[in-house]
Amino acid sequence: MMSQEISPCCLTIAGSDSGGNAGVQADLRAFHSYGLHGCTVFSALTAQNPFGVSAIHNVPPSFVEAQLDAVLGVYNIKALKTGMISDAMSISIIAGCLASYPNIAKVIDPVMIATSGARLVSEEALEMIVRRLVPLATLITPNLPEAEVLAGEAGSGRSSSADRAEELAVKLRDRFGCAVLVKGGHGDNAAAVDVLASDCGIERFEAAWVKKPISTHGTGCSLAAALAAELALGHDIHSAVRGAKAYVHQAIEKSYLVGPECGVLGFV
Repeated sequence: MMSQEISPCCLTIAGSDSGGNAGVQADLRAFHSYGLHGCTVFSALTAQNPFGVSAIHNVPPSFVEAQLDAVLGVYNIKALKTGMISDAMSISIIAGCLASYPNIAKVIDPVMIATSGARLVSEEALEMIVRRLVPLATLITPNLPEAEVLAGEAGSGRSSSADRAEELAVKLRDRFGCAVLVKGGHGDNAAAVDVLASDCGIERFEAAWVKKPISTHGTGCSLAAALAAELALGHDIHSAVRGAKAYVHQAIEKSYLVGPECGVLGFV
């Protein structure tokens, strides 16, 4: 029997979105767009649609661990991303498992604060994210409010400009020793500006806002998943950010209606 090349895979550790717009569902869509098989570890189940989340059911930590054990070391996982994990014990278990796989690139999306400004995780879970999960990251992808929380500057009321994003990105890079991409979706810039701070320096990635998009729900999840896919394919961090940002921009441009006033990101 002829040997066959083993293809790279990606893993998402995140919550499920019953509307199929964000979370694990968005992650799998991104992985598949890159031609990659996606493995999943569900941290929570949510009842949601583009207008909000009505209920959250956290997956028991023991079952989170069972899912991790089922895929890690079995599939050729080259990169992973984490999303919403609101249970402190689950975060501890996930961090303990991932520490044993240093060769897997890890994109940590520290989902803590919604676009509305609402806090999504408890103080205990936040402390566990900062202490156990973020130090394992290859790249973290906070939005501006999350970057302020990680930097210990929550509620500072300071500017949300690209200069402020750069200041936070550098501070977090130096604190945690990983690359940091501060997302500009909360910014007050004329264009969408994401700021990357890495060992290679600082770079700004700018893209024009999509005018009157049908949907932007799930863009943060999609960006982190696309970054994981880019890294799984062997791209460096700067190239990965450029490619992932282009992927999300196209997905927003191609968003379409699937119900009355209900849109989803498009296929890329």
